Amino acid sequence: MQPQPAYLLHKQPYRETSALVELLTLEHGRVRAVAQGVQRPSSRSRARLQPFAPLHVTWVGEGDLKRLRLMETHGSAAMLAGEGLLCGFYANELLTRVLPLLYPVREVFAFYAAVLDALPRPEARAPALRRLEVAVLEALDAEPRFCDLNDAELDPHRRYVYRAEAHRFEALDVGAGGGLDGRTLRLLAQGDWAAPGLAGPAKVLTRAALAPLLGNTPLRSRDLMQRLAARRRGN
Repeated sequence: MQPQPAYLLHKQPYRETSALVELLTLEHGRVRAVAQGVQRPSSRSRARLQPFAPLHVTWVGEGDLKRLRLMETHGSAAMLAGEGLLCGFYANELLTRVLPLLYPVREVFAFYAAVLDALPRPEARAPALRRLEVAVLEALDAEPRFCDLNDAELDPHRRYVYRAEAHRFEALDVGAGGGLDGRTLRLLAQGDWAAPGLAGPAKVLTRAALAPLLGNTPLRSRDLMQRLAARRRGN
């Protein structure tokens, strides 16, 4: 096979000297593979197989679990720290949890690379993560449809709650609180995730849309981000 552009999403020890890895690849989506011998101190591949670094890889194997043959770095790893690093962990954990194995997601790959470029800049993090989340939802045919349960246009003067099972919005009673207002949802439908005032509603919406895909097990990276935010408030 031709070397595949890839990023490491997750790595864990496997047997004595190997590692079990999850990769996001350009043409094959999420790939699970064994990296043989990579845990040896003398292994040259050990330093290459790092999160947030662009890789070129090849593998062999017919089943879901592949065996890596080639691992080469193809550029420098994104330099992440603090909140940016936690956001990177979130992106990796999200893709590991929701993407099926060997399911091509070229646009997700592109938006993931864009996230790594954005994470060192605090003002760019949230919009980049929302675009990645939407790309994931679209790849899995789970993106929100910006209409009500009857496929009618959203009323800018009404408030709505998202119903993930229908991929649509249910109108709340007139005067009811909560939910998201129709005007905001119509702005979100235009895909401008960086527009002023939309960061909070966009996060609420993508979290609701991703919830059925993630199931009941909390994301560890999200818990770490909440702890960091609480620690900052305490200071």
